[in-house]
Amino acid sequence: MKHSELFFTAAKPPLDYLALIFAALAAYFVRYLPAIQDIRPVAFNLPFKGYFNLVLLVALIWVAIFALSGLYTIGNTKKLREELAKVFIACSAGMAIVLAVMVFSRFLFDSRFIILASWGFAIIFVSIERLIVQLIQKMAYKIGFGVHRIVIIGNGRIAAELSKEFSNHLGLGFRIVGQLPSFNSEVALELKKMVETNSIDEIIQINPNLNAEQTMELINFANENHLGFKYTADLLGTQLTNLEVTTYAGTPVVEVKRTRLDGWGRIYKRIFDISGAIIITILASPIMLITALAIKIDSKGPILFKYKRAGQLGKPFTYFKFRSMIKDAHKYRFDPDFLAKQENLRAGSPMLKFKNDPRITRVGKFIRRFSIDELPELFLVLVGKMSLVGPRPHEIEEVSRYQQHHKKVLTIKPGISGLAQISGRSDLNFEEEVKLDTFYIENWSLGLDLQIILKTPIAVIKRRRAE
Repeated sequence: MKHSELFFTAAKPPLDYLALIFAALAAYFVRYLPAIQDIRPVAFNLPFKGYFNLVLLVALIWVAIFALSGLYTIGNTKKLREELAKVFIACSAGMAIVLAVMVFSRFLFDSRFIILASWGFAIIFVSIERLIVQLIQKMAYKIGFGVHRIVIIGNGRIAAELSKEFSNHLGLGFRIVGQLPSFNSEVALELKKMVETNSIDEIIQINPNLNAEQTMELINFANENHLGFKYTADLLGTQLTNLEVTTYAGTPVVEVKRTRLDGWGRIYKRIFDISGAIIITILASPIMLITALAIKIDSKGPILFKYKRAGQLGKPFTYFKFRSMIKDAHKYRFDPDFLAKQENLRAGSPMLKFKNDPRITRVGKFIRRFSIDELPELFLVLVGKMSLVGPRPHEIEEVSRYQQHHKKVLTIKPGISGLAQISGRSDLNFEEEVKLDTFYIENWSLGLDLQIILKTPIAVIKRRRAE
């Protein structure tokens, strides 16, 4: 999902809200125009302050109706007539609810003219606002901002029609950067080069001659390299979840979503992260202060331990937490003599986790036991590098040893807690952890996030290995 799409969609609710307010204000002031009063004199007293306060509330309800009407779906620009039709239906539904409330509550509004004028102005103002937003978005696409760079796999009539459609209608937001007849090892290398030069965003599979195994290899390649994947209907003999169907040039194109955590889900999760991180930081600030003092008194070295870890899409970021080991402990991970003496609890996986790790300090054992060392990660959540819930951020050296299916966990931001953490913490082996993280990525919801957050303290308190 492109940042531009998120921006334009996130901007629509407040813009709609303003448009609705302006529509109601226009109806109010038009009613008091001398020309209108000459036709129909004002026979009521409607204070502006009370009317404006009522408008602020009703406009919020209308925005909720707009959401239920599908006016805030995320994606490429929709056909104008379809969007305007939804605006008309949503405004009419909003007005119907207003009239129904008036009837059942026996609340008699002073002016039927203002009610009807507000409805008409709302349709006009919101439609104009939507038209302006869509024009700006299409102009952005035409100059190359926020476009989806696509490689088509396949030839034939459908491939030609899609190429023509995207080329002739730049406002759709797609740009063909390559077309390959089939998918094999050579094509994979070519696509890999495009990924490395950041010149591709999505793959559309059209070739009907690829069997299910080859198609799944292509899907795995897209997942591994964090590319969007779409295919024309009836290509797969397997059942896949998180599908979205869009029609281009009369051809249904199906997208395999990597995660539900996209579009509005991504916006909701970010709001959830910021709100939750602020609250937890305030509550945990005394604990963090005491921990910082204890670390400084207990051993030499900085209070925080900083190094690079793999974030979303495998991109490295500066990770930090409270130091729980001796100074420069990280260098021992690459010391053959040290490694030979240690028992790796994650043997056979890309990870290293030592039993009775001698590098851990006295304070470190305590703060690791109760995950206090991870509290500074809240600041990484606030700046957008991590999330409250998600797969744990692994070290870059470990990620370099991931197998193909392991890289699915890099699809989203790493988290402080996660499904794996509340299901077993360090007792789980790496493959079990990956399966749980993959399930979370594919089945994300705010409810699941809240459930994991509430279960995290219990998981921390329960006695499990935390080496």
